Amino acid sequence: MKYNKLGTTDEEVSVICLGTMTWGEQNTEDEGHEQMSYALDQGVNFFDTAELYPVPSRAGTLSRTEEIIGTWFEKTGNRDKVFLATKIAGPGPYTAHIREASEYSSQNIIDAVDGSLKRLQTDMIDLYQIHWPARATNFFGKRGYYHSEGWSENFGMILETLQEIIKSGKVRHIGISNETPWGFMTYLKHSAAKGLPRVMTVQNPYSLLNRTYEVGMAEMSIREKAGLLAYSPMAFGRLSGKYLEGKDNPASRLNKFDRMSRYNSENSIKATQKYYDIAQENGWSLAQMSLAWVNQQKFVTSNIIGATSIEQLKENISSIDIEIPKEVVKKINAVQEIYPDPAP
Repeated sequence: MKYNKLGTTDEEVSVICLGTMTWGEQNTEDEGHEQMSYALDQGVNFFDTAELYPVPSRAGTLSRTEEIIGTWFEKTGNRDKVFLATKIAGPGPYTAHIREASEYSSQNIIDAVDGSLKRLQTDMIDLYQIHWPARATNFFGKRGYYHSEGWSENFGMILETLQEIIKSGKVRHIGISNETPWGFMTYLKHSAAKGLPRVMTVQNPYSLLNRTYEVGMAEMSIREKAGLLAYSPMAFGRLSGKYLEGKDNPASRLNKFDRMSRYNSENSIKATQKYYDIAQENGWSLAQMSLAWVNQQKFVTSNIIGATSIEQLKENISSIDIEIPKEVVKKINAVQEIYPDPAP
């Protein structure tokens, strides 16, 4: 395994981070436990979850993923071997089952932290993240910015609340997710001006089918030392190659969840075929190449992988051993020129 420093800290986290959002929906508790044990044995010391998980989020399974992680900690005693990250869900019509008022109020943040701690069976969270902005921006499937009114600036309040939680010993570091360059810089500005906790990571989507992070955000991550935690590096399974090979089934994510239709666009499928061909030419699976691409980006702190089977997990973790040479990078970039970010 390889490791990177987390933000401006001395914490070393594995370049591969274990994603957990399928546990409790597509995966059972036993399967989740098996994945955690295997990943830890391979040197993966970074696990990421959220109070919202599993996906799709619904009342019947809400926060089941955190509970599964908690029972594994209780069973194995491995809490001290894991750098643990989770998130608070923000406002939106799809979060009414989480809490009655879903905005990022101080009390909601405090309650969310306490709820996660209880489910995770721990007294401390290593990285606590704001799952998405309270303002309407950075929507799935849209490249541009569409301005809307009705949002009250809340960066300072969020950071002040998190500062108190950090002082209490319940959280160590903070991060943001699904953010824009303006939001990223505004958090940093408030932290610097008021001596508030500093954002150490940004968890946004990044894959061969969505390289929009490279525009604006990548430079900020490098210069401000707050690296990307890349999620959906496999484009919800599109970049596994199984859909091209006819190895998918009705339970496969893109067949099961309609809201991920951006990965089913014509250009996404065409681009995937070209990436598949490049991987085959070099003796890699498409999954290995897709993940290796993310692993070696300078602005990436960790690559969040998820799997619904232990076989997939083994293949995904093995991507850490692949270094894509410059001549192959040129071929990958040539595909991006033809089909730029078909799944934003």
